[in-house]
Amino acid sequence: MGLTPLSEALERILATAVAHPEREQVSLNAAIGRYCAEAVNASIAVPPADNSAMDGYAVASGDVPGTLTISQRVPAGSTPAALAAGTAARIFTGAEIPTGADAVILQEDATLASDRVSLPAAQPGQHIRRRGDDIQPGDQLVAEGQRLRAQDIGLLASVGIDTISVFAPLNVAVLTTGDELREPGSGALASGQIYNSNRFSLTAQIRALGMTVVDGGNLPDDPEQIGDALERVAEAADCIVTAGGVSVGEEDHVRGQIEERGALDVWKLAIKPGKPLAFGQVCGTPIFGLPGNPVSAFVTFALVAKPWLIRRQGGVVVPSPRFPVKAGFALPRPGTREEFLRVTLSGAGEAMRAHLTGSQSSAVMTSLSEADGVAVIAPGTTVAEGDWLEVIPLSAL
Repeated sequence: MGLTPLSEALERILATAVAHPEREQVSLNAAIGRYCAEAVNASIAVPPADNSAMDGYAVASGDVPGTLTISQRVPAGSTPAALAAGTAARIFTGAEIPTGADAVILQEDATLASDRVSLPAAQPGQHIRRRGDDIQPGDQLVAEGQRLRAQDIGLLASVGIDTISVFAPLNVAVLTTGDELREPGSGALASGQIYNSNRFSLTAQIRALGMTVVDGGNLPDDPEQIGDALERVAEAADCIVTAGGVSVGEEDHVRGQIEERGALDVWKLAIKPGKPLAFGQVCGTPIFGLPGNPVSAFVTFALVAKPWLIRRQGGVVVPSPRFPVKAGFALPRPGTREEFLRVTLSGAGEAMRAHLTGSQSSAVMTSLSEADGVAVIAPGTTVAEGDWLEVIPLSAL
């Protein structure tokens, strides 16, 4: 099986993602990061009435310039009386505009003398926020499949909504493999051992998607134990994500167990880092077999597993944003795979430059932690300093 281009692999993999059918009603306080199960429309206008954008004086514009009697005081949250002809109303930010007033004059532009105020000319509508300027009844606030952010929750609250229908979170099993791995906090490392970073990185990425993690732990490089564990978590999870054991070494057993207990649909991507990725199913449960090197595991999860999980959850999958940045480095030798280079950004506008974060080895996590984004380099492409590149913000991954 040859190397599969990322775009082709994504198309094939996403075609298998059938949206999660289960729904549940949650409070707005519990809705952050969840995926809307239905579109939500506004039933009221925001603001609900014309209101003042500033502290000042509400007037009929035809009555100024001039000196007017102050006929009422209108704080936010109160109901004003109709404005008496030839008078001004002292008004505060957010307060409802009295009937008969069509402008607000800033308090800084007014001269106060007892119960009268001298005011300059005003244009109709100045410093007034009109009813429905923000939201009209019937406006769509969030779409089906949209992932709820803090600003979306605030928007829903602004029209009086306190609960929302969301898709029930997926259960995603995470397993790592490797005799050399030890858990952080389990003591000092013996010769040949390393701490298990993939288990924590992948768990964090999945939880950041609003999904539930089924912890399958770390497994030794034993095919029978790996196969048994895959069957066990397949019963409890909607999807399985593994790290390690999918390359071609004698101790790489995950790929073989996928084929023995299910089917392998995609293996080996034409990307760097991250070539040895496996996708298929074990006992009917979809599985992503990610590489063991930590940067490769992070990148392949972000580029391949994440879009599938979002679609399976019922969310809308959108391409990661890319923006042009000039290279602050050179790559004189073209690669044979699509590359995702870790970069930091400096400067602004056309002076912005992308700089490599150091070693691009797939085992070097510091270069990923320090990165602002990844520069995408097409196969067969060389890069000279000053060339335009496409960069994906790391926050999008």
